[in-house]
Amino acid sequence: HTRYGTVTGVQTCALPICMSSQEIKGNLARLLATENLIVEHRKVPTASFDVDRRVLTLPNWDRASSVVYDMLVGHEVGHALYTPNKDFGTVSKAFVNVLEDARIEKMMKKQYPGLRKSFFEGYRELWQSDFFGVKDEDPKNLSLIDRINLYYKGNPQIPFTDEEFVWVKRVGNTNTFEDVVNLAKELYEYAEQKEEEKVDNLDMPLPSNDQGEKQADSEEERSEEHTSELQ
Repeated sequence: HTRYGTVTGVQTCALPICMSSQEIKGNLARLLATENLIVEHRKVPTASFDVDRRVLTLPNWDRASSVVYDMLVGHEVGHALYTPNKDFGTVSKAFVNVLEDARIEKMMKKQYPGLRKSFFEGYRELWQSDFFGVKDEDPKNLSLIDRINLYYKGNPQIPFTDEEFVWVKRVGNTNTFEDVVNLAKELYEYAEQKEEEKVDNLDMPLPSNDQGEKQADSEEERSEEHTSELQ
């Protein structure tokens, strides 16, 4: 039973049983999603949301802080609110997931401004614990889609060329799920084209020694002629 009393003019509520942290996070998820989601806590590597069954799964992490769980709840509730349960055809699921993650977090920060701090501090804690497993990696060697994912997962220091950063900005400007699917298709085709160009460059035959020597002699002659003209 709940007892109500008044202490120095302040109304208080005494509950015989305290809610666990898991119950609190579950209730937070339901409140944000404005629906009676099924919230499960399991030994899984990360959080997830089943848009069909409406099940939000949170991991049982021993050392994660409350702010990390707030961030995870905020992210997965974003899928509950904004990711439709529809087929997006033959477009790469991995690309759609990365772009959709960026979109729904932008939407959640707009809908619930108080979550901005949770996202910022939660991702900072995940980066400090090397959750993404790239501590010993040179980010320049990662694929474009991986770098875009890490950039929108709280690391603005991820490097991009000017040409690549155009895609990064386009990801940040998506507003609808259809925007995400269309851009994911474009980005996948662009990434494939770049990979093909890279392979073609590796397959180009190197000049033979004779050709190389003739080319070097020719360049040396042109250099001498150019030098004499300058004098």
